[in-house]
Amino acid sequence: MKRFENKVCIITGGSSGIGKATSLQMAAEGGKVAILSRSRDEGQAVVAEISEAGGQAVFLQTDVGQPEQVKAAVDEVLNKWQRVDVLVNDAAIMTFKPLTELAVEEWDQVLAVNLRAVFLLCKYCIPHMEQGAIVNVSSVHAHETTPNVIPYAASKGAMEAFTRGVSREYDIGKVRINNVAPGAVDTPMLWENPNVKSGQEKVEGAVGRPEDIAEVICFLASSQAAFVNGTTVVADGGRLNIL
Repeated sequence: MKRFENKVCIITGGSSGIGKATSLQMAAEGGKVAILSRSRDEGQAVVAEISEAGGQAVFLQTDVGQPEQVKAAVDEVLNKWQRVDVLVNDAAIMTFKPLTELAVEEWDQVLAVNLRAVFLLCKYCIPHMEQGAIVNVSSVHAHETTPNVIPYAASKGAMEAFTRGVSREYDIGKVRINNVAPGAVDTPMLWENPNVKSGQEKVEGAVGRPEDIAEVICFLASSQAAFVNGTTVVADGGRLNIL
């Protein structure tokens, strides 16, 4: 069964980690995938991999922290495929400083990429959706967190509140919106975390694969989850219990 046959799927952060795994899975299941990412080389490599496997994909170099680039990317998808069926908001950044050492600009940048971009993508995509599905990639940090990542935790907590609000504004037949909250996943964001590198933050418990989270995202985005709306699925291998 190809759950995304002929569906137009926009995936932010789609060139690496969880986003890449989701892009590959949705394309393998028949989706027409638009990969939004800042990394041209990585994005084009994912498109090439999808194309070689017989799938359809385009790469749109996009900094989702820049509102005009978000609008331009959605417009380009609509010009190419005339609609949006699935939106996956996966792009995210982190800071690793105590609150009092954070620059205002650093706070603003994290919130722009992790939260404002989700608002903008939803704003521009929802009018072009019918029986659409949105999946936002949250984090266990929305529920329990560690020191020195306050902007990230705050953005993910707000993302989950945003999702609940959107689910109340639209009929389930128009669009469904949900979150998946991963724990520790084998991605560059985990291993490049300076707190992890220094040993200040211990990666205890299970570490998931990007494909593990992609499976949950694809379930929530598919008709198999037709009655799931406005909620968060924690996919953390039990990490939330030890944070």
